[in-house]
Amino acid sequence: MTSHGSRFQSTVPFYARYRLAYPPRLIERVMELTGLKAGDAVLDLGTGPGLLAVPFAAAGMRVTAADPEPTMLAAAREAGRAAGAELTLWSGGSDDLTPGMGPFRLVTMGRSFHWMDRAETLTRLDAIIAPGGAIALFHDEHPQTAENHWRDVMNEVADRYGRGNEPAISERKSPEYRSHESYLLASAFDVLEAVSVIVRKPISVDEILGRALSMSTCSPEKLGSRIGAFESDLRAALAGSGELTEIAGLTALIARRA
Repeated sequence: MTSHGSRFQSTVPFYARYRLAYPPRLIERVMELTGLKAGDAVLDLGTGPGLLAVPFAAAGMRVTAADPEPTMLAAAREAGRAAGAELTLWSGGSDDLTPGMGPFRLVTMGRSFHWMDRAETLTRLDAIIAPGGAIALFHDEHPQTAENHWRDVMNEVADRYGRGNEPAISERKSPEYRSHESYLLASAFDVLEAVSVIVRKPISVDEILGRALSMSTCSPEKLGSRIGAFESDLRAALAGSGELTEIAGLTALIARRA
C-alpha cells in the first residue's frame, strides 16, 4: 500500500468521527452472500479506524485488522474495545502480504483498494484466501442530486487549496484509468456482484468540515498553516444553505473465483 505518512495520521480523528459508517444491514447482506459463519477468518486490509473490522468482529468473525499507519491501528483498537469486539491487529499493508498468512474466508477493504498496487494485491490475495472465499470492496457513492449540492461546494473550496492537483484525483480523470471492476475481472476473482444500501440523513456544516479534513487530499497535514483559512472559506461558502441533507449509497463489491 502506498504510504502517505503523516497525511493519513492527521486524518485519524476526523475519519473515525465523520466518515459514513457502513449500515448493519449491508454487513449482514455481505455475510449472507459470502456464506460467512461465526468463527470464520476475515482480513480487513487498510482497516483505518476499524469501520469494517469492528462490525465483522461483533458478528462473531475472527478479524485481523491490518493497516501500515500506527495511529489508525490504535483507533481501531479503541473502537473494538468500545464495541466489545476482539480484533487481532497487524501492522502492515498490501505490500506485506505473504503466502503463509491466512487462510481467510473473506478479505474486506473499505475505501482503501485505490491506494494499492491493485493487480499485485489481487495476486497476493489469491494465495491467502481460502477456496470458496471472497473479496469485498466497500465504498460510498453520492448521486448527483440537489440534496448533495454541499459536496460540490466542499470540493470547489478544496480545489482552491490544491485538491484537484492530487494524483489520486487527476488519475481518475485520465482516459487510461482502470476501475476496480476492471482489475478484478482480470484476476482470479472475476465473478462479481454488488450490493448497496441507500441512506438519507441530515448533515451539519461542522460535519462537512470534518468530512473534508478526513480525506488525505485535504488533510490537516496537507493544509498546514492554511487550515484556518480553509475552514473559514468552507463555512462562508455554505452559509445560508439552511438545513443540509446527505443521500449516499454504501456499496460492497463482492468478488469470487469462478
